[in-house]
Amino acid sequence: MSLLQHVVVEARHSLADYAAEARLAPSVQELEAEASRLVPLLAGRTIWMVSSTAVGGGVAEMLPTQIAMLRDLGIRAEWVVIGSEEEEFFVLTKHLHNLVHGVGTPALDAGARALFERVNHANAEELRPLLAPNDVLVVHDPQPLPIASMLARSIPLVTVWRCHIGLDEENAATRAAWDFFAPWLDAYDHAVFSASEYIPPRLAGRASVIAPGIDPLSEKNAELSLHETVEALARGGLAAAPGPLLRAPFAAQASRAGDDGVFVPAATLEDIGLLTRPIVTQISRWDRLKGWLPLLNAFTALKRSSTDVAVAGNDPLQLRRLQLARLVLAGPDPGAVADDPEGLEVLGELRAAYAKLPPAVRRDVAFVALPMTSREENALMVNALQRASTIVVQNSRREGFGLTIAEAMWKRVPVLSNSRACGPRQQIRDGIDGRLIADPEDVHELCETMVAMLGDQDARERWGRSAQRRVQDRFVDTAQLRHWVQLLLRLPGLAPGARSRAEKEIRPAP
Repeated sequence: MSLLQHVVVEARHSLADYAAEARLAPSVQELEAEASRLVPLLAGRTIWMVSSTAVGGGVAEMLPTQIAMLRDLGIRAEWVVIGSEEEEFFVLTKHLHNLVHGVGTPALDAGARALFERVNHANAEELRPLLAPNDVLVVHDPQPLPIASMLARSIPLVTVWRCHIGLDEENAATRAAWDFFAPWLDAYDHAVFSASEYIPPRLAGRASVIAPGIDPLSEKNAELSLHETVEALARGGLAAAPGPLLRAPFAAQASRAGDDGVFVPAATLEDIGLLTRPIVTQISRWDRLKGWLPLLNAFTALKRSSTDVAVAGNDPLQLRRLQLARLVLAGPDPGAVADDPEGLEVLGELRAAYAKLPPAVRRDVAFVALPMTSREENALMVNALQRASTIVVQNSRREGFGLTIAEAMWKRVPVLSNSRACGPRQQIRDGIDGRLIADPEDVHELCETMVAMLGDQDARERWGRSAQRRVQDRFVDTAQLRHWVQLLLRLPGLAPGARSRAEKEIRPAP
């Protein structure tokens, strides 16, 4: 049975479609101008993207658009996903993920290294026949990290490691992770991170910063009219349809926790009120680093104070907002995300905390699981949920970047996050594009900031406008890909007269 999965990517949009959008046209023109210098250098070569999963958000969401755009520019690009029949491999890689973020037990024994090498060696052997000399290999995140060194022994390649995670501080956990990765890093010509703070000392001098980007025309980020937003919510079971629906309900419906924490079809429970109530939303993976419990506790504090006129600033309308406000905690079916085995455990902890809430508070919390069987339907549900939100929260303790922030900013929805996590502060300027608190675990500050944001409609609108412009300028896929093109033009093996690290090793200079 083959471990390696070759992902079929079908273009949903052409570069001409992006250029037809006035806000995106300048970015497309800049990309095409830069790429015109790269295309001749890549003649006869293929760019291979290697990742650990083809489902979920983040990398799996960005790669289809990147590959489609590269092909539209005249560059061959393919995507493969590594696999393993050993469940322990994904437990290990989740542990490594946590260590990079500074949490977890630093101990990693010889058995962990052997498992990591064994799985990657098996995948490398399946990938080897697909490659041609001097192809470009872009390996995403730690899971497939050893593959470049395993392939470079026999075939010259231009190699880049794209690490989407990191921490802007060092501790025993991060040192353990980087020491574990060290044997495989030298095989790469270059590394790419989402923030300069993430670059480890051993990669200084051959690493660059490229911010991730969203696809503004994808189902998750495309403009939705009022009718389309309502329809998407109703088709997914997230809102009661106010009338007949033009299209049939989605094949897979959202689930929602009942009073006992057990998930049932969302449409069978009381309507959340997405179309009329003030809504505070967080959409993320079920991960302890996402700060779910502090957010739940902060919202509980908000609801407990919603009868206090003084908390509302003696404003009857604000008091009414706090009384009507609801919290939506939404994430994927964790069983659908192969490289996140911890998700089910975290989901269980959250379900237990939800079931213990006071009944009056629990009624105002919608704990939602979004189906992942259809990427398009899932994306439409997320898009509509974000657009129906008064505030989007990303309360992560650690966040490599946080595309959900850029997604909400693009939709002109104000975002509340924090400055402790590096990713959010790369995107949000406090008081300009949204709000950043100091500590995601400070329930009091989180509660106070939610109350203040709910009570200031003018500020929310101002932050939303500024946020959309910031994403337009910095965090869309065309801007991201332009930076990739600029990097490839500088790489050994592509820059005129230069050779890759692999070529130097296999074909020594005379």
